[in-house]
Amino acid sequence: MDWQSIFAPSVPLLEGFVRGTVTFLVLLVFLRLVGQREAGGLGITDVLLVVLVAEAAAAGLHGEAESVTDGVVLVATILFWSVAVDAVAYRFPRVGALLKARPRALIENGMLNRKVMLREFMTPEEVQSHLRLHGIEDIAVVDRAYIEPNGMISVVRRDRGETEPVEPPESL
Repeated sequence: MDWQSIFAPSVPLLEGFVRGTVTFLVLLVFLRLVGQREAGGLGITDVLLVVLVAEAAAAGLHGEAESVTDGVVLVATILFWSVAVDAVAYRFPRVGALLKARPRALIENGMLNRKVMLREFMTPEEVQSHLRLHGIEDIAVVDRAYIEPNGMISVVRRDRGETEPVEPPESL
């Protein structure tokens, strides 16, 4: 076994860092443009992180990369940018508004927000479906409903004034 070929990087470390940086940032912008609903139960950054780390690690594991070090540099770069984006979004709220998804009002005062529905490509029937998961048949009883950054819908009812759980209840 040639230990040198397993651990010696096949590309310069700076090139691996730049490749990981560009990939992370471009995919972050693309996923941010796609919308919140596509993320499912995870935040968009979480989905991005899982996919990129898995892909970067797989190259080193399956021998597609020239060395394990190449995969480790990519994984470390992706993890670095994940933490850096979160830190910048936390430290600078205005930048955070661009980098991180915020809850969007899907229903206000019992009325559908068509602009948000268009942005998220949601039909009225899909909104009704989500409301039924919260036990709501009539949109008129909804004070506010938000599409959360993780893609789930949270509901504030007029009659109770309390927030329903973000995750729908489990069926029996």
